[in-house]
Amino acid sequence: MRPQGTDQAIGQASLFEEDDLGLVSLAQAAEWAASYTRRDISVSNISYLIQYGRIEKHGRNGSTLIDRSELKAYFDTADKEQDWKSKLGNDLNWRLSFAEYREKERTKHVHRLHPYKGKYIPQLVEYFIDEHTDEFKTEVYFRPGDIVLDPFCGSGTTLVQANELGVHAVGIDISQFNCMISNTKIEIHDTRLLADALSDLTSKLEVFQSNRNILQFDNELSSKLARFNADHFPSPDYRRKVAQGVIDEASYARQKETALLSEYHALVNKYRITLEQGRDDSFLDKWLLKPIRDEVDLILDEINGIADPHIRKVMSVVLSRTVRSCRATTHADLGTLKEPVTTSYYCKKHGKMCKPLFTIIGWWKRYAADTLQRCNEFSALRTDTMQRCVQGDSRRIDLIDSLGKTNARLADTVHKDKIKGIFSSPPYVGLIDYHEQHAYAYELFGLRRDDELEIGPLFNGQGAKARHSYVTGIAEVLQNAKRYLQPEYDVFLVANDKHDLYPAIAEQAGMAIVNRFKRPVLCRVEKDRSNAYSETIFHMKER
Repeated sequence: MRPQGTDQAIGQASLFEEDDLGLVSLAQAAEWAASYTRRDISVSNISYLIQYGRIEKHGRNGSTLIDRSELKAYFDTADKEQDWKSKLGNDLNWRLSFAEYREKERTKHVHRLHPYKGKYIPQLVEYFIDEHTDEFKTEVYFRPGDIVLDPFCGSGTTLVQANELGVHAVGIDISQFNCMISNTKIEIHDTRLLADALSDLTSKLEVFQSNRNILQFDNELSSKLARFNADHFPSPDYRRKVAQGVIDEASYARQKETALLSEYHALVNKYRITLEQGRDDSFLDKWLLKPIRDEVDLILDEINGIADPHIRKVMSVVLSRTVRSCRATTHADLGTLKEPVTTSYYCKKHGKMCKPLFTIIGWWKRYAADTLQRCNEFSALRTDTMQRCVQGDSRRIDLIDSLGKTNARLADTVHKDKIKGIFSSPPYVGLIDYHEQHAYAYELFGLRRDDELEIGPLFNGQGAKARHSYVTGIAEVLQNAKRYLQPEYDVFLVANDKHDLYPAIAEQAGMAIVNRFKRPVLCRVEKDRSNAYSETIFHMKER
């Protein structure tokens, strides 16, 4: 951790102000770093950081300059490294934290085409399958032209990165929706046709809205909320008073919720808005307000009428992403749904009154533009390699046969050359319900659910019986995969093995764990991001 008093020292001289992000010389950088860290930092230390790519070298008139904001970020990370190692052990491989990457780089191009709980960042895949990723790597596991298998394909991170790096890849997943989003990411799309199709659907949605009162109602409600919040939840005064105990947040919020409800219902009546669908037989019935459902049905009907299967698939992903963001829930409960929300409500996340969504138009436009941009970005990077995700049970699928139905050329290559290895993140025991997290998509597109075939599903818990079933299931996947692997294969499985199950998995699969890479997970989606957390990449080979 950074020593106490550092912040005060930084504030003493303008050279060290945190908001002064200019370029400085090596000597100035060393002086700043010594003051900031309260350690002996020399010009040679700064030169070392440049030499090994920890910070970037900037030049001006032949001189070497350093961006002090980059230097600060490096030392902040270094402090965190020591803190986490003290909690998780000195075997923590901080190079695999990828702390130097910004959020935009961790979710680059098509990786953020659709939300997916439980995926790893693309830089982790790059490290193990790109032969040029890191000069400190002592082994090269995959080379361009090799084939990598991901038997728990999820949202397709391994497939996308394999394409970018010139490696062929095959994915398998039990979820039809997972296969849909994975293949959408790696397929070649005519973005001009896609842009036209998205624009056409947006126009039809706007025409549909022009015959209703939804936008007028939504705009008037938004104006009313803005005035109400300015009066009763001024920022930052309100949050400060809550923190000081001057305001009891729970009782105050209930009081203001009640005060606003009469005005809310008056607007609903004024514009004759029907909020509820009148049934809750399905997920979409329960979690979409009627104005949202009407618009979703319109878009879905239009998508189903599109002849081009590739365009239809991309549009379906845009719609699925939109529906996920437009469910009738609070902002705080978007990740884990609790109860449908049909009125204005106090939002603990934002510290003010908020409202559910009544139209998809905003999110639809945003995701349509974002999808088009991401497809274009990936199109400029993609290589002439083959990737495909097939739907099936990885424990017993006939990979050549299944792959041959959708990509015969890739199936022939797998049959002839065999697969060099595996890079995958198996499901964790009793942690995520992989089908239920996208329940809306299964209903939207009439996809079959195979919940009972999941390995380690949430509904089985984490007891002894569930752990035994998990070990057997993962081992069976590896045994089945070995039929298609080269003799000198490399298997990399990413897991948080808190139950110490992977030694038994390796033994049952006829494999040996030859190395373990323990990495800190810094960018978690859960709310307890500050807690030290690690996962292990198990490197296995034939026993």
